[in-house]
Amino acid sequence: MKWKNVLTAAVILFCVFVVFVIVKAYMDGKFESVETLQEYIKGFGLFAPLVLIAIQALQVVIPVLPGFLGCAVGAVLFGSMGGFWCNYIGISAGSIIAFLLAKRYGVRLVEKMFPKDQYEKYSGWAGKSKSYIAFLFLGMALPLFPDDFFCYFSGLTKMKVDKFAAIIVLGKPWCILAYSFAFAAMG
Repeated sequence: MKWKNVLTAAVILFCVFVVFVIVKAYMDGKFESVETLQEYIKGFGLFAPLVLIAIQALQVVIPVLPGFLGCAVGAVLFGSMGGFWCNYIGISAGSIIAFLLAKRYGVRLVEKMFPKDQYEKYSGWAGKSKSYIAFLFLGMALPLFPDDFFCYFSGLTKMKVDKFAAIIVLGKPWCILAYSFAFAAMG
């Protein structure tokens, strides 16, 4: 039992450290453009793909960073497929974390992170809609869908984590793949 507590504490400390490093980079202007973010990530050498994955996960959990910026950087730095995998893994992990945070902390967390009217707009409909799952899947597959909000919002519904994870794993790659090929062709 004691080793579980130590492992849990180590994981939490590591996550706090990663968040601190990324927030500091954001505050230092490393996320201002594709070029500045690209240089920042490139500076991590062999660990650059892991840094991009962490940034993409964090940009879902703390929705102030634009996700397409990481998609562009990934495609330029690692090619369309390498960028796709880094972005897909990071965004999928961040989406599931956001869902679980909303499950754990509820409406108050979501209302603090997003405009209250945005929550109210969907809460009545999603609770009684039989088409919410199809709507969510289609939205995750399309670009420009407010996925960060819907990852959190879905955590407030009765949806189980395995169903949400399936929607992310099966729906999210299409949008990210399109971004990856488009940005790789431009870069």
